[in-house]
Amino acid sequence: MAWMHEIDGMGTERATCVLAPNPSAMTLDGTNTWVVAEPDAAEVVVIDPGPKDLKHLRRVARKIEESGRRVGLIVLTHGHPDHAAGAGKFAELTGTRQVRALDPRHRLGEEGLTEGQVITVGGLELHVMETPGHSHDSLTFWLPADGAVLTGDTVLGYGTTVVEGRLGDYLGSLERLRRFSEETGAQVILPGHGPSLDDPIGALDGYLTHRRQRLAQVEAAVEAGARTAREVVERVYADVDRSLWPAAEWSVQAQLDYLKDVGRLPS
Repeated sequence: MAWMHEIDGMGTERATCVLAPNPSAMTLDGTNTWVVAEPDAAEVVVIDPGPKDLKHLRRVARKIEESGRRVGLIVLTHGHPDHAAGAGKFAELTGTRQVRALDPRHRLGEEGLTEGQVITVGGLELHVMETPGHSHDSLTFWLPADGAVLTGDTVLGYGTTVVEGRLGDYLGSLERLRRFSEETGAQVILPGHGPSLDDPIGALDGYLTHRRQRLAQVEAAVEAGARTAREVVERVYADVDRSLWPAAEWSVQAQLDYLKDVGRLPS
């Protein structure tokens, strides 16, 4: 794992990470809460307040207050509890009227987020991209002024993400982000967990290569006799800590479904 001090406080001119104290095998060093604003703006956007941990939420609120600013908007990359559970309480602490998300269940107020929207707060521009795969409601935010791609859990600072949704959707999201990063000259990925990545295209190529390799391994395991996601995990993830096997089963099931969808395995 990266050292906490390498992650807490990292960022760009307009985006600063406040690391939540919830490290685990699934959350790496903890959840990255992002405070984003133009340098001289009075209002900030907070991306993923994090878990319902009052110490963390108060720390984020205090840092914003000490900078002489206020929270203008809270947005979520997706609704998993380590990113979203604290959003309502954080809104209460900071007097914020809106939490915007793709999934209506995680919103405060009526307004959501959808593909192609541009969020404007205090002169800041954040562009919304729907990038499903890790979850059905995963979003990525593009911060053009810093050349920064805020990926939530679609791309992590190290390791790979669990695919809870459809693998075809996830591969499509990675390919889209890869093309987007090349077309825009993106400079950095600011992930939902782990350190920032200064080579977006290299990171996305690595993710795509890893997924292709895993698909080949899953296909080989089935050909060797594995019939269930668990049996595939026992073969393909034999060298992985068993505490991660349940999460691996989710990803393997997504891979099995994908291989069937594209005709590489019998239905």
